[in-house]
Amino acid sequence: MTVTDLTNGTARLLLWAGADPAAERAARAAVTDAARTGAPIPRPVPGPVRGAVVTTPARALDDIVAAPVRQVPAGGPRPAVLLLPGQGSQHDGMAVSLYHDEPVFRSAVDDVFEAWGPGGADIRVDWLGTGTGPGIPIDDPRRAQPLLFAVDHGLGRLLLSWGVRPAEVLGHSAGEIVAATLAGVFTVAEAVAMVRGRVSAAVAVPAGGMLAVAASVDELQSYLSGQVAVGAVNADRRTMLAGPDAELAVAAARLTADGFMVRRVPSTVPFHSPAMEPAVAAAQLSFRASPKPPVFPVRSGYTARPITDEEAGDARFWARQAADTVHFGPALGALLDEGDRLLVECGPGRVLSSFALRQPAVRAGGSRVVPMLPGDRPDRPATLEAAAALWREGHDLNVTTL
Repeated sequence: MTVTDLTNGTARLLLWAGADPAAERAARAAVTDAARTGAPIPRPVPGPVRGAVVTTPARALDDIVAAPVRQVPAGGPRPAVLLLPGQGSQHDGMAVSLYHDEPVFRSAVDDVFEAWGPGGADIRVDWLGTGTGPGIPIDDPRRAQPLLFAVDHGLGRLLLSWGVRPAEVLGHSAGEIVAATLAGVFTVAEAVAMVRGRVSAAVAVPAGGMLAVAASVDELQSYLSGQVAVGAVNADRRTMLAGPDAELAVAAARLTADGFMVRRVPSTVPFHSPAMEPAVAAAQLSFRASPKPPVFPVRSGYTARPITDEEAGDARFWARQAADTVHFGPALGALLDEGDRLLVECGPGRVLSSFALRQPAVRAGGSRVVPMLPGDRPDRPATLEAAAALWREGHDLNVTTL
């Protein structure tokens, strides 16, 4: 039996592994002693019986002793799949403390801001709250899209630095560009140019937005119009409508009067609606990439299947994503039909996790969801909890990078 203690600030990740269940008692004693005294403990070697816990000064010792333990199946761990969120997940202050605490994350985020050009420094200043930037609202795509790209990319790079090799990546809306970048299809500079083109085209479109509705696509047919369309099919009875502000307000009023739960998605642009059609040609002109074969599959949230080499190099395929319907739910369902997976949300919050929890494979317990920054705890302990989940699952981590 071997145990390790990874210390970073006030959050500690304690990992252990044993050859058989009999090692559990000794491992718990070692972990408990380390949590009580703060003493370091030996580095682990992989073993089929695994435990992990994140300790903080506020966490009770009883909780630490009761940390989950898992027997890794003989066939190995469930493959990890990264989920990358798009607009709607952003919020002020997201991942700021992680930027200060985690060098790998900070470096990856800075790469994005540097590639963005002169405006990148202003976006970073606004995000970190360290000076006087242009003060663009967080839901404006000029701020939301580059920040989400940077945070998603940084979290993905952080996870990859732990030694985890995803079986697949799946992004939602603009998250698909991040997914392709993590898979090596695009360089950061190429991807940033695509996002910049998307944003420039989007802000030229009349104001609009998106509505999250607790209803099926069939139930919403009578609420659609020439301008209000189904923007995203996210999960069972989790559908998004999109369109210009005036038309969207009419649809929202009708839906509310008819008893549907409706929520405005944080966006000032009618992404994934006919109103975005004028932006497609402009976004297409910004495509200057020379795509490479992915190092792991990228499943498209638009086609519900892995992106082909032809699609990866097709400017129109990427430009049309701003106007076309997102089929995240069907894409994730098709992915889970291929086997049980450990779904890791690499982004702020748990929007995609909430959609994944409605998938039959997740509800049945065969697949599991792990958000990296769920928002209910500080950033660094949250990412360590994700690492703990991967370790217990049976994924071997490069502990020197944690």
